Amino acid sequence: MDNSNFIITVDLGGTKILSALINAKNEIVGKVKIPTDSTKGADFIVECIAESINSLLETHKIDEKNIEAIAMGVPGTVNPISGLLSNAPNLGIRDFNIKEALQKSYKIPVFLENDVNLAALGIKNHEFNNEVNNMLIVFIGTGIGGALIFNGNIYRGTNFFAGEIGHMLVSNKGELAFSKDSKTFEMVASRTAIVENINRKIKKGYKSNIQEFIIGDKIKSNALANAVASGDKLVKKEVKKAFKVIGSVLGSITTLLNIDTIVLGGGVIEALNDFAIPEIKKSFDRAVLPEPGKNVKIIATNLGDDAPLYGGISLVEEFLTK
Repeated sequence: MDNSNFIITVDLGGTKILSALINAKNEIVGKVKIPTDSTKGADFIVECIAESINSLLETHKIDEKNIEAIAMGVPGTVNPISGLLSNAPNLGIRDFNIKEALQKSYKIPVFLENDVNLAALGIKNHEFNNEVNNMLIVFIGTGIGGALIFNGNIYRGTNFFAGEIGHMLVSNKGELAFSKDSKTFEMVASRTAIVENINRKIKKGYKSNIQEFIIGDKIKSNALANAVASGDKLVKKEVKKAFKVIGSVLGSITTLLNIDTIVLGGGVIEALNDFAIPEIKKSFDRAVLPEPGKNVKIIATNLGDDAPLYGGISLVEEFLTK
């Protein structure tokens, strides 16, 4: 491989670290995926990140001097400037400067961003070629994460907390609410919530063939999709309930923010795309006011796991030009 400049993007998740080598033509030329054990603490996670980066360098025979920067997405509230990861529940980390810790292993600059924000940058710049102005990105999986783009730029908020849509309080029907019956959005409509509802009803005697599609010991998004495709009434009902809530919440947000594009991603959307989008749109249309809602595009990203990897390109450009 030639010695032109590269960047490395790291997508840090609760169970895996996905790292990619990206060349000067903005092409992904190599990937490494390794598991991470969040039970061993923050320092061990940093060691795993360094392991994945070093594996890319060794496999592709590239010297560190040919890497312009490392961009990393983390699942939590992070200050991109200081590198302080104030809270990452899925990793069990609080108040840890992950940028500083990783920077000890490399002379090249390290840049950080929230994982959904990083995916949003990849979607905006690589999938939409910067031709979108006001966009909401929502990833639905184990939890629900979001990102906001206003006037073509990521909106991070006063304390870098903007976009945390999963923590909004809603009723079980999806209306924004604050009462004794309120739950967070992700407690009602994430894959975790869908699975909990299915398991609870199976224990009560409801019939389902979901067990036929489970690989391992957990109900994942593909199992939900296969059960829906097989005509499983219980699974289909619970999935539809979640999509109704999602559409309602997105409609209310659109009325508030007057966005032009909503992009959905994450394991649930990726597995159930053809079923999900029409159901979400129906609920969205009922919840949104006509004027802000009439021209909104609701689509699923086609980048999948590559969205945050491409987002690293934009993050590096932003911080290297400052």
